[in-house]
Amino acid sequence: MPSQRQQKIAEQLAQLAADYLSRESNRQSLITVTRANVSPDLSKATIFFTVLPDSYEDIALDFAKRKRVEFRSFVKKKTELRRLPFFDFEIDYGEKHRQHLDTIEI
Repeated sequence: MPSQRQQKIAEQLAQLAADYLSRESNRQSLITVTRANVSPDLSKATIFFTVLPDSYEDIALDFAKRKRVEFRSFVKKKTELRRLPFFDFEIDYGEKHRQHLDTIEI
């Protein structure tokens, strides 16, 4: 169970990631940040996102991973965190599966 501090930092990082990715992307695809997970020691953070259309997932993931250093600088400017975590970006397949289940009729 994440601590209250972890949850607060994760929410803040998800919002910053959404702002950063929308500003830096080429607008050929829609990147939506769904959540962020932060390790208990706050040393690692994983940002999860979805991409529309699906054909741009690999391109968007490569883009996000290339921009990790710039994103870290962006977070440093926008927050007062003393120690910044190592950032990783992943496609949120859990959200994709949930959306697929929503389309299945009972």
